[in-house]
Amino acid sequence: MSAMILPGATLGMLGGGQLGRMFTVAARTMGYRVMVLDPDAASPAGQFADEHLCADYADMDALAKMAKCCAAITTEFENVPADTLRYLAEHCPVKPSANAVEIAQNRVAEKSWLQQHGFATAPFAVITHADDLLTTVATVGYPAVLKVSRFGYDGKGQVRVADVAAAQAAFASMGGETCVLERMMSLECELSVVLGRNEAGETAVYPVAENIHEAGILDISIVPARVADNLTAQAREMATTIAQQLNYCGVMAVEFFVVNGGQLVVNEIAPRPHNSGHYTLDACLSSQFEMQVRTLCNLPLGATALHTPAVMVNLLGDVWGDSQPNWAALMAHPQAKLHLYGKQSARPGRKMGHFTCIDNDLDVALVLAKQIRAELSFIQ
Repeated sequence: MSAMILPGATLGMLGGGQLGRMFTVAARTMGYRVMVLDPDAASPAGQFADEHLCADYADMDALAKMAKCCAAITTEFENVPADTLRYLAEHCPVKPSANAVEIAQNRVAEKSWLQQHGFATAPFAVITHADDLLTTVATVGYPAVLKVSRFGYDGKGQVRVADVAAAQAAFASMGGETCVLERMMSLECELSVVLGRNEAGETAVYPVAENIHEAGILDISIVPARVADNLTAQAREMATTIAQQLNYCGVMAVEFFVVNGGQLVVNEIAPRPHNSGHYTLDACLSSQFEMQVRTLCNLPLGATALHTPAVMVNLLGDVWGDSQPNWAALMAHPQAKLHLYGKQSARPGRKMGHFTCIDNDLDVALVLAKQIRAELSFIQ
């Protein structure tokens, strides 16, 4: 295992969104300097970084500066070009590896990898041409979801389709890009597991989150998940095995569907901290962002124990309307913890922040979270 990288060193972050921002806060709190590369001059992470390189992820001058100045480099999202990660890895440690990110950033590669390694997924077919859809009634079945292979997230780049004709129309609307057609499963619930894994192969797993989505975007995460203990144990074990099989180093999340009376199928892998892990900021001994710093710097893994049940609620731009949300309604409750991401403009569907309600009684936390969310959009 490589030597520890100690406070005072400069860490590199590829990506300047909210995940990069929360990593930057954690790293700077722990005594590190942070250099962020992001093409957005107003990037949320860039606002908190020691240095923000406002450049493209393939800009060689910017990459050369990161390679020279950073003791280690990580990423906040999976769509950083794998070639960028490989170039930087020639000069300093990069975690996660380009190989792991390359699998997770392409739905065809990801689902094929999962299938090859024996992990259950929804039935799927790779679609490269409209004619590929003619055989999918037997192989996948309908209704189904057509998902573009790359650059889709939060419900973007995917369309629900009822039959072959609808699938062909959706494929045409996506410009004929390579897609994955997945059978739409009858879901009992959705779960996710966030974990940290280091170079030595040691793994620290966070409590399993139960997730509720609206329009393809995470709405609420409930922790601990309200499912049987054997199911959470199975989810933790599967996520750990996936990380091992990927030879993964860093923080990652695995999303699961629960179907057919308690069967787990893998939805997707996220090679980074995850929206459903934001509860760790307020309810765990070590947040997922502290864990990201620790895995990057070869420090001992952080403690993942849940000290309080928690309910995390995403705040989308829809809550803003033409003004600010009713923050007084949230601030009136000391059990509610607000996290805003520093984004300059609110728009529908854009993640602007989140809040987490914590209470020793999970049901009380859930009721409070729903009450606050209902009150936020009402301006006195």
